[in-house]
Amino acid sequence: MEIITGKILKLNNWPDGKIIGIAKDAGTKLMELGLDRETVLARLDAVRQNPGQFLTDEVTADLARECIRLNQKDEPAPDELRENPLPFPIWGTEQIDQASIEQMNNAMRLPVTVAGALMPDAHVGYGLPIGGVLATNNTIIPYAVGVDIACRMRLSIYEVSPNLLGQKKGMFEDALWRQTVFGVGGELKGKDRADHAVLDDSAWNATGLLRTLQNNAVRQLGTSGSGNHFVEWGVFRLHEPLFGLEPGQYLALLSHSGSRSVGFKIADRYSRLAREKYPDLDPSVKHLAWLSLDTEEGQEYWLSMELAGRFASANHAIIHHRVAQAVGLKEAAVVENHHNFAWRETLPDGREVIVHRKGATPAGRGVLGVIPGSMGDAGYVVRGRGVDKSLSSASHGAGRLMSRKSAIHSISRSARDEYLKERGVTLLGGGLDESPQAYKPIDRVIAAQSDLVEVVGKFRPKIVRMADEAGSF
Repeated sequence: MEIITGKILKLNNWPDGKIIGIAKDAGTKLMELGLDRETVLARLDAVRQNPGQFLTDEVTADLARECIRLNQKDEPAPDELRENPLPFPIWGTEQIDQASIEQMNNAMRLPVTVAGALMPDAHVGYGLPIGGVLATNNTIIPYAVGVDIACRMRLSIYEVSPNLLGQKKGMFEDALWRQTVFGVGGELKGKDRADHAVLDDSAWNATGLLRTLQNNAVRQLGTSGSGNHFVEWGVFRLHEPLFGLEPGQYLALLSHSGSRSVGFKIADRYSRLAREKYPDLDPSVKHLAWLSLDTEEGQEYWLSMELAGRFASANHAIIHHRVAQAVGLKEAAVVENHHNFAWRETLPDGREVIVHRKGATPAGRGVLGVIPGSMGDAGYVVRGRGVDKSLSSASHGAGRLMSRKSAIHSISRSARDEYLKERGVTLLGGGLDESPQAYKPIDRVIAAQSDLVEVVGKFRPKIVRMADEAGSF
């Protein structure tokens, strides 16, 4: 049998040292799988060129990690902030408080920042404002992604009349009560647990943290968090022929939630690692410490973030399937999109960057997305226009007008309920902190970004299920 020797590896430009032995071991295992020498050498070279793509491969993971360590720059990245922030465009300035703008200014002073933009739903967050879009050079900022990694929207459209909501209201309410789980620590047990291919994803074995989180994923797959997360029935009006459907009104199901404790624990671990790397970072941006994608930690976070994205998507798919099945419906079309995520993208000048969208929706040319309002207000399906200066982004919702604490102390239950009654909305659960009055007017937010997206449909909530308590997960 052919073998991979150190001499052969050196002839193929592998450097001396520990890595030769690791590459030999990986090469031997690959040949034992039946691959020929040329194929094995090509595979090993692929690991060397893009090690982050092989961290989940059982045969080549050790080699990938050693390649990352060798590629890592010895000199630490500078942590001195720019004297002046890079300029950035703002949409809906009149609806954004100064504190959010100041947070964005601070982010634009980071030495790794390349470009940024602020969406009309912007309000203060940790490090980067919610509604902030930030492009960086070969770095990932955990807090610029957010603690609920890959929080996302999903709209399922059913080719039936929305009049069913009035005719069989009890059935639709019952489906939400019985087929959804909300709240801090909410999980499914025993025979009620969901199954999905994401639970067998090889990435769960890539790091020690992910191995421990796989059990969390098993328990929480098919559940929602709390705070502003929801599952709701409503009326969707399609404005143009799309999805094989004609313009008109349809019954629809809309959900908002993310990666639950999986995303939270990933964010917590890697944001702490980032802060430890830059202990002298200015206090104004301490939550915006970054990880280089040339480092093992950076590659691990990226892999973990993408897994959280797949988990969040599966979460919505399970929820929609169970709720729709309970009322005997099958979806005719689906629109879904992440926010709280980062993407590798290319700027018009050719520079490759990492675009963080913290509470912002991807809005590339022709890309569909969902921008919801509040429990009592409309949401919109939009098509992106691909505007370069916004980094092809749009808002992810209406955006908070007041903090949760302010909402609880200033909005009465009767005022909230009257608002919902006037709009024909039935609320199942839901805290005062999520009252519609706590949010910016969604129509004004959509109008402020008409150059970024075009509206293709409008969703009006009718039966809304949310958690009772305030919180995030």
